[in-house]
Amino acid sequence: MAALAATTDAVAVIPITDASAESVLGHAEFLPAGVRLPFAPYATYRAASDKVHVHRLALESGIGIPDTAVIERKGDPVPDEARFFPGFLKPHRSVVGRQERVKTGVKLVHDHAACAAVLAALPPDAFPVLLQRRVHGPGEGVFLARWGGRTIARFAHRRLREKPPAGGVSVYRESIPLDPAVLTGCERLLDALEWQGVAMVEGKRDRETGAWRVMEINGRFWGSLQLAIDAGVDVPALLMRAVLGGGPEPIPPWETGVRLRWELGDLDHLLIRLRRSRQALGLDAEAPGRLATLGTFLTHRFGRDRLEVLRLSDPLPFVVELLSYARLVR
Repeated sequence: MAALAATTDAVAVIPITDASAESVLGHAEFLPAGVRLPFAPYATYRAASDKVHVHRLALESGIGIPDTAVIERKGDPVPDEARFFPGFLKPHRSVVGRQERVKTGVKLVHDHAACAAVLAALPPDAFPVLLQRRVHGPGEGVFLARWGGRTIARFAHRRLREKPPAGGVSVYRESIPLDPAVLTGCERLLDALEWQGVAMVEGKRDRETGAWRVMEINGRFWGSLQLAIDAGVDVPALLMRAVLGGGPEPIPPWETGVRLRWELGDLDHLLIRLRRSRQALGLDAEAPGRLATLGTFLTHRFGRDRLEVLRLSDPLPFVVELLSYARLVR
């Protein structure tokens, strides 16, 4: 990457995935002089990637977290309190390992035995692991870009559909107003980390109480970035303008109610829902049935719904993704 940056006269390097961010930030000294890396320092990024550490800071910042137990080391006893089940098992980092980067995932476990089996299969580097009681309600993201000690962009969205359906990558999402109390807590959290660059503070809105619970921080550009751009907040442009020395600008507003669909991800969501029952997927009883799911998939609100990858002005990315998808399902 350093050699490529030198030969192309790059002004900045922007890693996109967790693994590439770990690698580039961890070896930033190899980049050519003058090449910007618009991220927080590696130690700060690592701190923000540690879910255990973030949850402690969240409580100090006035943000709630799910009911949580921490399994510190592989082989430690598994909590058997019924209040944690069904729940999610989350390794403290999304990527673990130094010599070989291994991406970890979040697992839904319904009881003590399932929890013990998942923990036994995890590598030692995945620990500590969080066991969190499931929060019933929609996922919401708070997105912030900060540089030079100031916030330069904000945005918020709600997840409407995910893959897997019980919780995962958002495949259909909507821009929403930003809750002032949640914003205050998230900015306190990033202040505590001395954060700069972009960050997604991922949370869930408890359907029963209305409380907002923080899940984790993603200290890189998020997968649904196009929604912020479509709604009026061009976060990459704003960040690079600040990094390259642009003066302070007003924080831009955004249009709420804009929806963005990741086409093939939403197709996967539909196929999963059609093949398996709500109970098998661990969905709430209020989740739509198969026919309703098919109906919402086929519904398109012209003028409000956007397609994430397929753009008539630049169709090639969708063609490439479609060919890759076809190879995977063959």
